[in-house]
Amino acid sequence: MVAIELDGLTKRYGDVLAVDGLDLTVEEGEIFGFLGPNGAGKSTTIDILLDFVRPTSGTATVLGLDAQEESLAVRRRIGVLPDAYHVYDRLTGRQHLDFVVDSKDIGDEVDIDGVLERVSIREAADRKAGDYSKGMRQRLVLAMALLGDPDLLILDEPSTGLDPNGARQMREIIEAENDRGTTVFFSSHVMEQVEAICDRVAIINRGQLVAVDSIDGLRGQTQTMTTLTIDVGDADADDAAALQNRIYVTNATLDGDRMQVSMTRDGSKFEVLQALDERGVEIRDFSIDESSLEDLFAEYTTERQEVKQ
Repeated sequence: MVAIELDGLTKRYGDVLAVDGLDLTVEEGEIFGFLGPNGAGKSTTIDILLDFVRPTSGTATVLGLDAQEESLAVRRRIGVLPDAYHVYDRLTGRQHLDFVVDSKDIGDEVDIDGVLERVSIREAADRKAGDYSKGMRQRLVLAMALLGDPDLLILDEPSTGLDPNGARQMREIIEAENDRGTTVFFSSHVMEQVEAICDRVAIINRGQLVAVDSIDGLRGQTQTMTTLTIDVGDADADDAAALQNRIYVTNATLDGDRMQVSMTRDGSKFEVLQALDERGVEIRDFSIDESSLEDLFAEYTTERQEVKQ
């Protein structure tokens, strides 16, 4: 089943092409990261999914419903944490949640205190939101998104204003919701969080999709390097030099008992280890330093590659 489907989605503001023929499918049950540099079209795409903005052409389907023609039905089945959210200073946290319960008509299904507890603001629930810190406001809007056990969560920069503990809790809540069966679609500049929890990610640049895959899949499509650091015994410079005869090894150096081998993505760490073993080199330990999502993001958005699906 498909949670989100974009078909030729395009949005133009005068001479500015914010979203340019975007085709994208998010399967039900995925945690899906939606990435791109500032101005890439991420927020515009999310605004179209929520029917805050109408597309110039193309279609957006959410949970099998037309995002524009059936927007009310869509909103009853999703939870949203927008990037540019607004809370009402004179209303308490609990009153914010009561409003969502009434608007979605889900009063008999909701444990408001339980949701407030999950996001760690239950003790502040009856204080006015105007007295909340930025992090507490972020938690409040997340609580509003979680009400009613949504089938889909759309989160735009969910960790904004949160300290490291809050960001970790946010990740745990996302994972728990996904375990419950909720599809999660979120945009974030916190690459470590995206890399830690996403099944797949899409990268857009200048309104176009340039890559969509798992993190490992993205690594396999780039020229980024893997560095293998090996704690060795009985090795010499000839052992390091011998590795450089392999087509996927770009460099191999030995410094005391530490050997560092740089490989392209076509390389295999197991072949390197086997080659050293065959030369009689003692392998005590090894570690792998692969390209981070931040590295991949920079490569894709700098080169502005076209997506291959």
